[in-house]
Parts: sequence; C-alpha cells; structure tokens
Amino acid sequence: MTYAVGMYLADRLDQIGVEHHFAVAGDYNLILLDQLLSHANLKQIYCSNELNCSFAAEGYARARGVAAAVVTFGVGALSATNGIAGAYAENLPVILISGAPNSNDQGSGRILHHTIGKTDYNFQLEMMRQITCAAVEINDVATAPEKIDYAIRTALAERKPAYISIACNIADAPCLRPGPMTTRHPSLNYDRSSLAAALDATLDWLKGREKPVIIVGSKIRAAQAQKPAIALAERMGSPVAVMAAAKSLFPETHPSFRGVYWGLVSDPGVEELINASDAVLYLAPVFNDFSTVGWHAMPHGENVLVADPDHVTLCQTRYDGFSLAAYLEALTTRLEQRDAIVSPAAPRSFSPAPTPPDAPLTNDEMTRQIQELMTPETTLFAETGDSWFNAMRLSLPEHARLELEMQWGHIGWSIPSMFGNAIGSPGRRHVVMVGDGSFQLTAQEVSQMIRHKLPVIIFLINNRGYVIEIAIHDGPYNEIKNWDYAGLMDVFNAEDGHGLGLHVKTGAELDAAIRQALANKEGPTLIECALEQDDCTKTLREWGLQVSATNGRRAQLL
Repeated sequence: MTYAVGMYLADRLDQIGVEHHFAVAGDYNLILLDQLLSHANLKQIYCSNELNCSFAAEGYARARGVAAAVVTFGVGALSATNGIAGAYAENLPVILISGAPNSNDQGSGRILHHTIGKTDYNFQLEMMRQITCAAVEINDVATAPEKIDYAIRTALAERKPAYISIACNIADAPCLRPGPMTTRHPSLNYDRSSLAAALDATLDWLKGREKPVIIVGSKIRAAQAQKPAIALAERMGSPVAVMAAAKSLFPETHPSFRGVYWGLVSDPGVEELINASDAVLYLAPVFNDFSTVGWHAMPHGENVLVADPDHVTLCQTRYDGFSLAAYLEALTTRLEQRDAIVSPAAPRSFSPAPTPPDAPLTNDEMTRQIQELMTPETTLFAETGDSWFNAMRLSLPEHARLELEMQWGHIGWSIPSMFGNAIGSPGRRHVVMVGDGSFQLTAQEVSQMIRHKLPVIIFLINNRGYVIEIAIHDGPYNEIKNWDYAGLMDVFNAEDGHGLGLHVKTGAELDAAIRQALANKEGPTLIECALEQDDCTKTLREWGLQVSATNGRRAQLL
C-alpha cells in the first residue's frame, strides 16, 4: 500500500499517544477511516452519533491528555461542534478530523449534499475557527504534512482542540513520511526577565503577610502545574482550598487541604478562611457566574494574586511570557521553608447515619453509599445538576478523580464522556452520577459501553425533571417525560450484551444493586434511583437562588 496523507495523520496520532480514535462514518470520511484502520497501533472506536463522538473524545482527553474524533462533513462536523466547544471551554486538546468534499469540487460552482445549499463550502471552516485554537483545510497533498503538524502542535501547546478537514480524494494520495514528533514541557520556554520580575514582585508582596492561602482552580491540570502547586503549598506551609471545578486536582488527603471554596456553599470554615486571609494566591482559576455564585465569591484587591496558565497579575500589574509551572517551580525554589500556619484539618467524609433499610431512598442515603465506592482507583463523573453538589460532599482518597464540566455545562455530557474516559483508562473503577433529564440527551452511548464490555456504574437519579433548573427558575418546561431507564438496558443488550439495569427505591435495594454492579465485569450497570423531586442538596437551592438573582438583574436603561 502506498504511503498516503491518511497514514501520515495516523503516524502523528500514534506519536502523540492517541491509541484510540472515536469515529462516526460518512461518505466523505470512509477512505480516511480505512487509512487510520491500517495503522497497527491505532484502534477505531465507533459512536452512536457525532455529538456523542465529540464528547467521547473529550473524555478520552481527560484520561490520556489528548484525543481524536473523526466525522464527516457538514452534518457530522456541525453535530460535533458542541463537544468541541466544550473541550475548548474545559481546556482539552481534542483533534477533530473531518472528511470533506472532493478537492475538484472546490470553486466549481456545484451544490453538494451535506452542505447548506450554497456553492461556498467554507462555512464549516469558519465555524470551527471560533471553537478551536487551529483550524486547517487540506485540499492538496503538498501542504498536508505542514497543516497536520501545525494543528496538532498548536492543540498540544495551547491545551485546546484543533480542527483538520481532509478532502475525500486527498486522504489516500501519496505523501511524505513524518519524522518524530515530541512536545516540549511548557516550563522550558519562557521570558526570563519577565519571570524574574514576577518572582521579585511576588516575594515582596508576601513579606509580612501572616495568613496566606492558596486556591487551586480548574485550569491547573491543563497548565500541567499540579505537582508544582503541591510543592509550593508545602514550602509556604499554607492552607489550600480548591474551586468547585478543581475538586480532586489537589489531593484531599494532603495536610494542607481545607476543602472546596464556593462562596456561601463552600465546605464548612473555608469561606471564613479565605475572607480572613491577607494573601490569597489563585492558581489557574476560572471566574464565571457559576464558580463565583453570581459574582459574589470573588476575592479581589491588593491582597489577591492571580496566577493564570500563561501570566501572573499582582497589584494591577501583569507579568507574562512564562508558564504557570515555571513560575511555581521558581517561586518554590526562592521561598524559605515555613512551618505550617495552622494544624492539619481533620479528614472530611460524608457519612450521615444510614436510613432504615426499607425507608424510601433519599438523596443523602444514595450519596452516602456512593461515598463507599470511592477508592484511589475510582474516576467519578458528576453530570451538570445536583450531581455537582453531591460530588462536592464526597471525600476523595488520593489518586481518585472527579470529572466535571462546569464551564460549558452541557447536560448529557457525562455519559459519552465517561465512555471515552473508560476506553482511555482501563483498570480504573468508573462511576457516573447523572440526572434523568440529562441522560435523555445522550443515552445511546450506553450501548457502546455494552459493546466494549465496560463495567461502568451509572447512578441514574430519577426525580422527574430538571432539578437544577427548578432551583434557578421553575416552570412547566422543567418537567420531562418519564422513561423506564433501567429497562433500556434490555434494549441496548439485544442478543449479546451484558448490561444490567436495576430499579431501586430503598437504601437496602441500593446496597444490593451496588453489590450486583461490582460483580458485573462484562458490561455497565445502570441503577435507577427513585427520588422525590424536592429531595436535593441544600447547597443546590442556595446556589440556585444566587444564580437566579444574577440572571434576573434588570437591564440598565440609557
């Protein structure tokens, strides 16, 4: 077989560690899919639709650091834009690869299928430029290697998605072979004078401050600065809090850890700790209306330093040209070792008294039993909604992972993203908490979990509505058509599946269902938990009131 453009792309994906790529077939990408299938080190994983495909790749990137999704032109790529936009918002390098019309049709004045009925086919490229860090269109062989390399390198450097479209007649066209591709650690390239100035300003700012505290934000992982953040906390002896979307990105078993900072819905004592501090160091934060509880939880002023992935802001001065990892490593080296400012906090665990075995299942009882599933090998996905707030209550052992999508907030994200994550991290225990309304958007991907015999445990909270929306602003639009969610597993199993669907209405039934789920190694288990609609966390209600007030601000008249 002649070496071709598709093989070049396959070799590059292999070199950057993409062992699996997610795909939905369409006539414009079939030759490209054949090319990718021919690579011995790549595995092709099929999805039920392009939306789920993009989210599956997003979940894989959470496990492996980078991912790829392959779709067709127009109807495929535009369906995938939601997951790609989510990957952009959540700082995940997903390479979206789209088949495209024959290069001879470009500029021909012809109207093709899977287009919007115009003779200009650039609409897709223009859309992708808004939600990727690099977008390229390949309609000739000569520029294919350069464009592929540019898109992939940019995605890895910026920790954002990239887009590559390849004309269907170019995918198997003869091409040069690639040399090796490596990626530099972000701390190796930086402006030394700017970094030195930032360090001098930080050290001067810290002098005489007796109550410094570190707050870890959700971009810390994309910045590859988790280990430097731990080292800095140990050198400073400072207490550490995490923003909600960063839970599990700083070890909760560390002596410096104090809990989640989320304004009025923070863990006990954390808001008071932050408010009393005379030096708040934010590391890779995201300040939005959700993370700040309607702009209330947002310390500012001369006592606040904000260290973003590529710059530091302190006392109304911005220092840039270096990475967060480089800054934290250098700051740790220059600081003198300090004793712990306060004694270690007591280990936190969500452990209310169990309900009577035959009592109706409650949200607290469900969460208590999920807490018992948390091990160092557990990856927990918490869907948008009350699952966020239940996840905040859990105590996570070291190396346990919590995955959230708080910036993009697409309901239904968790099921396909967990599918991709489970493909990318075999050997871990994968648990999902998802509401009934969210599940209805992307339920099909459970069938792919069955196809690949993934022992994912799905806690489906059936409270017959969009409870997070009810907390923000109620109305008839928050009511949904009920399904027999556990019964869907028989549909998805068909003739050869090993998925398990279970209905539970009491604590005893949930305990038995979890034991069955742990024993089911050949497929996913969906546990449908029947809860009353008004049985949700207190924090969701408090948070919802604040967000509702922020959304409901009256327009300012000129």
